Amino acid sequence: MVKRLTNIGNSLGLIIERPILDLLGIDQETDLEITTDGKGLFVEPVKLAKKERALRSGKRMMKTHAETLKKLAE
Repeated sequence: MVKRLTNIGNSLGLIIERPILDLLGIDQETDLEITTDGKGLFVEPVKLAKKERALRSGKRMMKTHAETLKKLAE
């Protein structure tokens, strides 16, 4: 899907069609996390974004401390 930004006052906005909002469970009250990798924008409901960050953090911790965790498990 190709979209263009729309003027909204002094800003620009992106209109998201109802079927996509319904698919993602997003409405006007949903807080969104907007991030970038320098090449694109990523928009996620806050619940999903926080969960994903927690999972990535846990995986990184487990990789960094794999030997210590293995010894503790024994």
